[in-house]
Parts: sequence; C-alpha cells; structure tokens
Amino acid sequence: MEAFTQHTGTTVPLMNDNIDTDQIIPKSFLKRIEKTGFGEFLFDEWRYLPDRTPNPDFILNEPQYEEAEFLISGDNFGSGSSREHAAWALADYGFRAIIAGSFSDIFYMNATKNGLLPIVLPLEARQKLAALPADASITVDLPNQQVIANDEAYSFDIDSTWKHKLVNGLDDIAITLGHEKEIEEYEKGIEGYWG
Repeated sequence: MEAFTQHTGTTVPLMNDNIDTDQIIPKSFLKRIEKTGFGEFLFDEWRYLPDRTPNPDFILNEPQYEEAEFLISGDNFGSGSSREHAAWALADYGFRAIIAGSFSDIFYMNATKNGLLPIVLPLEARQKLAALPADASITVDLPNQQVIANDEAYSFDIDSTWKHKLVNGLDDIAITLGHEKEIEEYEKGIEGYWG
C-alpha cells in the first residue's frame, strides 16, 4: 500500500448526500477479484449514457476535473452494501482522499485498508473546498491532520491506528509480514506435531 503523508492535488465537488456503494460501483462490475481495473466503472451509471458514451452533464467527465485527486462530497458517503470494490474503484480512478460530512462505518474501514483516506469535515469547510476553481490545489497533511487550501487549514480527526498504517503504507499483509521471523520460529516449533 502506498504511504500517505502529505499530498497536494486538485479537487472535484460531488456534493450529493447518501452516495451509496451501488452508485460508486454498480454490482454488475463485481465479478473480478483483483483490486485494479475498477476505476473505469466508478460512478458508472452517472458517468455514461446508455450507449456507453460519456455523459457530458456529469462532473467527472468535464476535462478540468480529469486529474482531480480529492473528491469533495456530502453526508453519509459510502452507505449501502459492504462491497470493498467501492474503495478499489475510487483508488483505481486516482483519488487519494474523499472529504465528506460522514461515512458509513464499513466504507470507512474499506477505504483505510486500501490506502484511501476518508476525511470528515463540516459543511462550511466542504463548501469552501467545493467552490475552489478546478485548477486550484489543496494539500492534505495526514501527519498534522489538516486540509490546507488558500492559507486556511481545516483540522480533521483520525484514529491513531489507521493514521499509523496510512502514514507508513502498511496494510494487513505488510503488518503480518513484519512478523515473518516470529512466524517461521513458531512453525519450526510445531513441525512434526501433526504427524
């Protein structure tokens, strides 16, 4: 997992409340088990017309937002089913953080496990971020737990365990492999025990 310390990039506002995981990635695209390749289908029913051409009225299809790395959104982001594919699709598309008013618990956990930083900010802060020009950059400083834009800093909370994992790029597999020597010693100690 890529470490997240301080990252600067542009934003895209999608200020809808209650964006659920089926809107993030429809169930028809959940047939793969790899974590990659889902960005193409992010917000699929909003991004594409029935003939699979880009919907010109959807904000992610506007050229000035193509490289955005931070999604600014409403309340209750990621509600609905527990599909981890929603976090995979957002990360694969290129988002590094989602800034919302609140998140469903399961989506929040899935996001952090996959290196996608979920940030909770109040509406006033999100409205200011959403009003930024498309080419304006913000900085997300995870060690100091701040979103910085136009010389304003917005503080956010994050559990210290998740912060440690994200700052150090540690997923569950990397943490387990950090104990490889102890695991090998344990296995040596039980060799022959079963047979």
